[in-house]
Amino acid sequence: MAMRTSCEMDRARKWLGLSISLSCCLMMNLVTAVLSGSSRPPSKGQEGSLSDNLLLHLRMKRSWVWNQFFVLEEYTGTDPLYVGKLHSDMDRGDGSIRYILSGEGAGIVFTIDDATGDIHAIQRLDREERSQYTLRAQALDRLTGRPMEPESEFIIKIQDINDNEPKFLDGPYVASVPEMSPIGTSVIQVTATDADDPTYGNSARVVYSILQGQPYFSVDSRTGLIRTALMNMDREAKEYYEVIIQAKDMGGQLGGLAGTTTVNISLSDVNDNPPRFPQKHYQMSVLESAPVSSTVGRVLAKDLDEGINAEMKYSFVDGDGLDVFDIATESNRQVGVITVRKPLNFESKKSYTLKVEGANPHLEMRFLNLGPFRDTATVHITVEDVEEPPLFEPSFYFVEVPEDVDIGTTIQMIHAKDPDVTNNSIRYSIDRSSDPGRFFYVDIATGALMTARPLDREDIPWHNITILAVELNNPSQVGSVSVTIRVLDVNDNAPEFSRFYEAFVCENAKAGQLIQTVSAIDQDDPQEGQHFYYSLAPEAANNPNFTLRDNQDNTAWILTRRSGFRQHEQNIFYLPILIVDNGRPMLSSTGTVTIHVCSCDDKGLVMSCNAEAYVLPVSLSRGALIAILACIFVLLVLVLLILSMRRHRKQPYIIDEDENIHENIVRYDDEGGGEEDTEAFDIAALWNPREAQVVLKSRQDMMPEIESLSRYVPQACTMDSSVHSYVLAKLYEADMDLWAPPFDSLQTYMFEGNGSVAESLSSLQSASTDSEQSYDYLTDWGPRFKKLAEMYGATEGNGALW
Repeated sequence: MAMRTSCEMDRARKWLGLSISLSCCLMMNLVTAVLSGSSRPPSKGQEGSLSDNLLLHLRMKRSWVWNQFFVLEEYTGTDPLYVGKLHSDMDRGDGSIRYILSGEGAGIVFTIDDATGDIHAIQRLDREERSQYTLRAQALDRLTGRPMEPESEFIIKIQDINDNEPKFLDGPYVASVPEMSPIGTSVIQVTATDADDPTYGNSARVVYSILQGQPYFSVDSRTGLIRTALMNMDREAKEYYEVIIQAKDMGGQLGGLAGTTTVNISLSDVNDNPPRFPQKHYQMSVLESAPVSSTVGRVLAKDLDEGINAEMKYSFVDGDGLDVFDIATESNRQVGVITVRKPLNFESKKSYTLKVEGANPHLEMRFLNLGPFRDTATVHITVEDVEEPPLFEPSFYFVEVPEDVDIGTTIQMIHAKDPDVTNNSIRYSIDRSSDPGRFFYVDIATGALMTARPLDREDIPWHNITILAVELNNPSQVGSVSVTIRVLDVNDNAPEFSRFYEAFVCENAKAGQLIQTVSAIDQDDPQEGQHFYYSLAPEAANNPNFTLRDNQDNTAWILTRRSGFRQHEQNIFYLPILIVDNGRPMLSSTGTVTIHVCSCDDKGLVMSCNAEAYVLPVSLSRGALIAILACIFVLLVLVLLILSMRRHRKQPYIIDEDENIHENIVRYDDEGGGEEDTEAFDIAALWNPREAQVVLKSRQDMMPEIESLSRYVPQACTMDSSVHSYVLAKLYEADMDLWAPPFDSLQTYMFEGNGSVAESLSSLQSASTDSEQSYDYLTDWGPRFKKLAEMYGATEGNGALW
């Protein structure tokens, strides 16, 4: 069977050599048939061994011609498209041969006339979807269905036409190129794809061109590579460009199809712009109280670049405040922040002038010719005055004072001053929360720190007080300073036994036997260490029973001097021991050791220390004895409770006539009471308190405050240290007197008299007037008021008042 194409396809291809002679054609068909038959497996329905097939092939006439069919794509006609014709040499034209088509697209895309062998395409073909189809053809006997020829394959190829335009599958494109790039710098390469057959004609030959983007960019027509076409493109002038690229097939000839894409090109920044300060002079101000690291102001050197190319480094290059101020870069805004480096003082310097420089730290060598990439500006900073609290000099005080210092002794002079220009006067006081025991006092005007109470190192070895300084004209301005006071030790405590000693001596003890080791303690702490000396007290120096040995290591032994101790003779001995320390002056104390005489066994173990052992009755158990003692205790409590209730019973308001009522009167009279009234004031002391040598008693319900005196003392009048010491000592004595009546405190009478605010409070100098009041009742008040009765009462002789 031979395959015959249409005349048009035979003339177009001419590859089968149909123009050669018929004999050559027949010879080629024969060879082809033999090769084809020898290389294929037996057809479906054929049976028998390989030898049978070979005999069949030898018997059958080989007349197949292998060929290809070609058909144009995109056929738009209404009739089926003729593809080609199949024909077998065994076909005599009588319809006895039936042609069958199988394989890809058989019956769906391609059909065959089973009588004539004509092949037609019944669907529109698209080479871009499928470029070829592989089919199989067979010739059968129409009556028997027996294959007349072996099955053979052939290919139908779809011939391409230019029906697809170029497409940019990756578009639109985004690219970037540094600004100021030289001409010809590569930006990006674009690629267009044409679905047509690149092996047939020029349908897939693409040419690139630029439709939009001149004169800035150009494109290579063959490769699609986009390059810069203009030099010195400045990002600061124009940053973004939209370039349109066209791709046209058919080699760009007329009639070719074209596709376009957009390329968005941005210019990346380079450091081609130097920084510049928009103003050359900055004026700033800051309070002198501004803390260290606080912000004074900001400066900005503008740079048209961006990112790392716009980074700025600020520094001071000149000025009179290089050590007072700092400048740093605020990274997110590229701003120079000026801060305080050291504390400011308006009184010492009121203004500063600084020269600040802003520079790019990242430079590109090729742009250095554009100018220096740095700029400078002048900053003038004014310090503003603020009200400041008093300032102490020094800022901390450390004082050492012995614990036996006298009350009122000045231990330190505290000094503070107003740092402002006004230089206001300062008043001193102690923060009482730091000195709750009121051990110290500070002079309100001079700042002299004095002791107000006795100091005791063994009680409080350290004092940490706070001295306050207040401006006289502005009490809101308060300064403070810490004063640490160390109380130095003096030998003011005598040594004593470390515990209560109770020793035991056996009746069978021998002379020289150790019965007790004693040791002592001392609250003092001498620098050379403690050392105690032990000896028997003078009254026991010749004790015949016991002796004492000082071990020279702060301990001592008590030894027996004799033997033969007996409980029935004396069962308890008291041994006084004298203990002396090594201080200056040396202090001593006497401690007593109680020694019991006990009966011991042969090993020296104590058996009994009582002369007569107390034995409980046999019939009385321990529990019963405890119950009896508990009952006795309850009865005692009840008796005491009844007596207490009787004593607190209210007294009747009616005064018994026989009762001596002068005791009640004395209780409420401030100056009366007769000669035996020892609780009254000494009137002589009130006349001139400055010469009084007796101790005046203060009220116990009021805490005297020396500071209150300053309200009545003229500013010109000041007291020296001796007066301060005297007042503080008397104040301490008054505070410590637990028996003083609740009268006015000492300072109330300190300046009483002529010239004082209260003037004289005494009634002794007041004018006396006659009174019509009768004082005869004084004769009924008893012997204590006999003198008053004689002075104010009527005489027995003439009845006149004396």
